[in-house]
Amino acid sequence: MHTTPRASRQRPLSARLLTALAALIGLAVLGALSPAVALAQPLGAQAAIGLHIGDGRLLEGNGNDFVMRGVNHAHTWYPGETQSLADVKALGANTVRVVLSDGHRWSENSPEDVAAVVDQCKANRLICVLEVHDTTGYGEDAAAGTLDHAADYWIGLKDVLAGEEDYVVVNIGNEPWGNTDPAGWTEPTIAAVEKLRAAGFQHTIMIDAPNWGQDWQGIMRADARSVYDADPTGNLIFSIHMYSVYDTAQEITDYLNAFVAAGLPILIGEFGGPADQWGDPDEDTMMATAEQLGLGYLAWSWSGNTDPVLDLALDFDPSRLSAWGERIFHGADGIARTSKEATVYGGGPDDTQAPTTPGTPTATATTDSSVTLGWTAATDDVGVAGYDVVRVGDGAETEVAASATNTATVTGLTADTTYTFAVYARDAAGNRSARSATADVTTRDGGSTPGASCSVGYRVVGEWPGGFQGEIAVRNTGTAPISPWTLAFAFTDGQTITNMWGGTATQDAGAVRVAPASYTSTIPAGGTVTLGFTGGKGAANTAPTGFSLNGAACTTTK
Repeated sequence: MHTTPRASRQRPLSARLLTALAALIGLAVLGALSPAVALAQPLGAQAAIGLHIGDGRLLEGNGNDFVMRGVNHAHTWYPGETQSLADVKALGANTVRVVLSDGHRWSENSPEDVAAVVDQCKANRLICVLEVHDTTGYGEDAAAGTLDHAADYWIGLKDVLAGEEDYVVVNIGNEPWGNTDPAGWTEPTIAAVEKLRAAGFQHTIMIDAPNWGQDWQGIMRADARSVYDADPTGNLIFSIHMYSVYDTAQEITDYLNAFVAAGLPILIGEFGGPADQWGDPDEDTMMATAEQLGLGYLAWSWSGNTDPVLDLALDFDPSRLSAWGERIFHGADGIARTSKEATVYGGGPDDTQAPTTPGTPTATATTDSSVTLGWTAATDDVGVAGYDVVRVGDGAETEVAASATNTATVTGLTADTTYTFAVYARDAAGNRSARSATADVTTRDGGSTPGASCSVGYRVVGEWPGGFQGEIAVRNTGTAPISPWTLAFAFTDGQTITNMWGGTATQDAGAVRVAPASYTSTIPAGGTVTLGFTGGKGAANTAPTGFSLNGAACTTTK
């Protein structure tokens, strides 16, 4: 399998001190700009064509604000996985960032291939961010290519990309500088932008940060204004990649707010949630802050990582989302709840017609703490973008779930309690249907828990002296959803879990019990939830030999 050099994101020992210093420098530089200067377009700015920047925001050609909500997809290494674009769209994404190669490090994606990718994005009503990955870690990774070489590649694609400004953003080069002399990033970045504009490119251009995209030394933060002003069209958007460097809320909010305050466009072009040996990214704050500020985010990545801890879907299967995938698509501030389709696909400001009313919801499965609902789909003159499930009571309603399809699971309920639910449909322009008829559903009595039908796969993802990273895939082999659940197993060599994502672990000597996170609380029939963790170990690291779910033994798989 192929992967990007995630290991190169290791945070140096002095990084926290340097990050704090960079924050002060960046705030001083960005804060010194008056609002009038911050929001000004560069002199000679051309009339907007397609996606463009206005007042520090990414806008569509019609002036509609567009907020990216999507994922990254490793097309250059998996060119046969063309169904992936349809799959991420079905889960609610409005954007996909597509990995390409300019031929420096991997096999070059041909003009014909890139044209096909763009066509697939458009067919699936997605905005397409195209990026050259060969530049990753330049200056530190000897195999990396230059931004100048990447710019030449884009110029070779000019005939393919011309006229696609409504649908395509050009991300010149992925993480185009490592940790060695990151100040060297600024000049070649400006030169690459100027080269593309001189060649006639009018697309919005996306600029990745140095320090393997994480900008922990604040170079992009300090030099963003000079880079932006070098673009005669004013159509640049900056991309910060947030991994283990961004493990506190303060670091995240400071960085994003500094750009917003200066009127400089920014999005989170890559980010991860699962912890690694370098830290535990605070994805909750990343997603919440992006939603609060109206900034885009693109999660890494759909599938196919050499280290699958960051796979959103297992083996490119949209029915097998990992815990990380469940968090991105269905969690708080996730894609299903916050994504709005680009109006270029028909749902523009002139679209004032609301979808038809969905059918009355019915319960297809219940547990003592959850209900799975289904309903007849609504229709719309342009297209239904999603559904909002509400709980109705005492003359008020509370949104409890969002879905891109006509089914949803509501969790966190009380046993043996009757709830009233209804559904709204919405389109890409934000028009909302009338509320469906209501349905009363009673949760199961919590006095007993049915036995589990399950299989568990356990594997060690990586090891280092004194520690390791593990993954547990829990599959429901039965015909009904399992919720809530508790997984139990035991270590025999003194291993200890130090951090877990997808669930919460408690440990007594070798015995471990895992309760689910909110976004993994239900294991659908035939579905899988994936737990990841880091742990401590001694010389031996024997895998557990038995697992039970809700007290019932599971089969084990490899």
